[in-house]
Amino acid sequence: MKTIIALITGLILMTATDERTNSIYQYEVNLINGEKISLNEFKGDVLLIVNTASECGFTRQYEGLQSLYEEYSEQGFKVLGFPANNFGGQEPGTDEEIAQFCEMNFGVNFPLFSRISVKGEDQHPLFETLTSIENPDFTGDISWNFEKFLIDRNGNLVRRFKSNAEPDGEELISALQSVL
Repeated sequence: MKTIIALITGLILMTATDERTNSIYQYEVNLINGEKISLNEFKGDVLLIVNTASECGFTRQYEGLQSLYEEYSEQGFKVLGFPANNFGGQEPGTDEEIAQFCEMNFGVNFPLFSRISVKGEDQHPLFETLTSIENPDFTGDISWNFEKFLIDRNGNLVRRFKSNAEPDGEELISALQSVL
């Protein structure tokens, strides 16, 4: 009996550890204004996490991301933008310059975060987690700016979209509506 209880206890602890390891809510990140927050603050919301860049061919997607945010925010939806300079040096600005660019050119008012690395040896742990979680689309390294990770209200990665998936595209909107 003690052996069975020990095995069950071990499985429960292992499961709790695994869930904690794959949870996006465990991470603290800096907003683009420098304020540190926990992603736990977004628990219960549907999230679209996007690695962004200001000098990319996909930069125009900021407009579509802002439109999505405006259309679905009252239903508990947030876009979280994470500027990254990992691809072709396409996000060279300071946090202040990035924030100003996004607001002036695209009216962005969804949460933007301090520039981080989404790939390589200095990859932020959030993106290590996001790129390694099994999902119906694909896992592995981010290949370019504006990849998108759709997270349900429980913090589960439900879909992942390549850079060319437009924010107003039927596939992304259908996936979003299915988890709202």
